[in-house]
Amino acid sequence: MLNICDIASSMTCLLSKNDDSWLWHRRLTHIHMHHPDRLVSKNLVNGLPTLKYEKDRICEVCQKGKQNKNVFKSKNFVSTTRPLELLRMDLFGPSCTMSLGGNYYGLVIVDDFSRFNWTLFIVSKDHAFTTFKHLARVLENENNCHISSIKSDHGGEFENERFENFCNKHDIKHNFPLQEHHNRMELWRGKIVLW
Repeated sequence: MLNICDIASSMTCLLSKNDDSWLWHRRLTHIHMHHPDRLVSKNLVNGLPTLKYEKDRICEVCQKGKQNKNVFKSKNFVSTTRPLELLRMDLFGPSCTMSLGGNYYGLVIVDDFSRFNWTLFIVSKDHAFTTFKHLARVLENENNCHISSIKSDHGGEFENERFENFCNKHDIKHNFPLQEHHNRMELWRGKIVLW
């Protein structure tokens, strides 16, 4: 008569014989299934068996780990009370397509209150400050109000001495939100380890 330990060990042995590729997938911290094939074909790892790694099968743990969850609750109200109270800024580029003016970068600024946005095309990243400075002057004159705060990523085009001096001189609070991609990757790695 078999006891529970014998059944468990025989099932583990059966599972590992039939599913060595998934065992190695787990041992190699859930890397994509085409990576072990490359490691084997180039003989980069000693002791890694030559197995057929099926790329079409889905690992439940990887799938759960890569699911996105909204960290912030969506809100149905505007948290600012007037125009230019908060401006959100980001820079994109270089784009594949040149703008009509011959520029490859774009500075996008969104007013949090009105959701009005400005897309300003610039030659290079180091022109972001002078472009923002000019737009800030124009917006403050047109709206007859002061820019209270700006939010941007940790890009070097926004996180430099010229931006700091400008913000300090004009009493503008400059916020840097956490790097979302970095946080998402750390969260994904943590979920994988837990599962």
